[in-house]
Amino acid sequence: MRKTVFLLILFLFLHAAAGFGADFSYIYGSMAEAFPNLDPNAGLTSFPTLLIPMGGKYEGMGTAFTAVADDSSFLEANPSASSLLEYTELSFTHNNWIADSNMEGVIYTMRFNDLGIGLGGKFLYVPFTEYNDWGERVSKGYYSETVATVNVSYNFFSSYYFYGVALGSNVKVAYRHLPEAIYPDQSSAMAMLDIGLLTRLNFAKFYASRSKNFSVGLVLKNLGPPLLLPEYGPSAMEPLPTQITAGVAYSPIRPITIALDFNLPISFYADYPAEQWSFAGGTDIAFTDFFSIHAGFRFKGATPRLSIGSTIDLNKITFVLNYTLDMATQVGALDRFSVEAKLKIGDRGRAALQAKIDELYTAGLEAYAGGNIKDAIAKWEELLKIDPEFQPAAQLLKTAQNALSLEQQMEQILQVQ
Repeated sequence: MRKTVFLLILFLFLHAAAGFGADFSYIYGSMAEAFPNLDPNAGLTSFPTLLIPMGGKYEGMGTAFTAVADDSSFLEANPSASSLLEYTELSFTHNNWIADSNMEGVIYTMRFNDLGIGLGGKFLYVPFTEYNDWGERVSKGYYSETVATVNVSYNFFSSYYFYGVALGSNVKVAYRHLPEAIYPDQSSAMAMLDIGLLTRLNFAKFYASRSKNFSVGLVLKNLGPPLLLPEYGPSAMEPLPTQITAGVAYSPIRPITIALDFNLPISFYADYPAEQWSFAGGTDIAFTDFFSIHAGFRFKGATPRLSIGSTIDLNKITFVLNYTLDMATQVGALDRFSVEAKLKIGDRGRAALQAKIDELYTAGLEAYAGGNIKDAIAKWEELLKIDPEFQPAAQLLKTAQNALSLEQQMEQILQVQ
């Protein structure tokens, strides 16, 4: 049944995406006119691939994902989230970017309780053909950029009542390849670092759930040394697109998540000033347990971006489909379309362990309510061996032990009398 629903949704989405670009192009034009602030500092950094989303919910929510970061898309949004994900995930993405240029991506992430790790990479390729003055093809090849990422994060201070503060980092290596036949000595490599923080809490929550409904994230992206170009002058260089991003996410009711990100590019070099600030907003609405729709908006100078997409969860595999409308979109053509296929490879037994903890906690409550204090103590002691941070059980255990001690003292007094 779900496969049939998925194929139907995919068919409708593909047709709606092309119609969205054609029918609403005038809306985008009006938006671009409403934000005419061209950024004079745009294009001074290298490796634009670092700023292009692979796909997934990160792209579909307009890149407002710093505080959401609830799936493998976290790798581009907030490196601290690998220690918070529910499942081990392996995802593959394809992004039909501009005309015949494409981006492919892969991400693998795994969590060991409070420790998370991840690996990822993305590859942008643009076909290039050189012609001479007579129109004859003299060379051909691909301009490409590759980014490889290694991630690690840890959730500090987590307990039953406090979600914890996740701290994580990405170590990234980027390589730019330009064929020697097209332009010699232009290939290069750079290394950089991302650092992120993320925490979650309950705020203005009007529904019952163990999950927190408010998140706050902060990330420093693409911190690293510039690429020096001494052949063009003593101060010539290509700096990285370093930026600070702060984000919040809020779920006023269970099926709806609203997110907002603020981006502040920074530069350490006076000759290469930073771009203007930008912001992004996004929302995700879950209609069923296997289907949700997300959308987003990014404001960046005179190049606003609209995106819309959906998530179809088929138990072991999840598909994320997105369509983006911006200055690169060709109206009437199906480009700026991305798809992600994400495999859920288990949760390393965390759900089964939580079910066992809940079972022991409930059994202890039932025993205590029935006056069987010793049995209640045994259940809660077994629970705390599994999860020492389950504070309600620790508090009730102390109460039960005090009650048992008082009961034994009363029995001794009665025996003496």
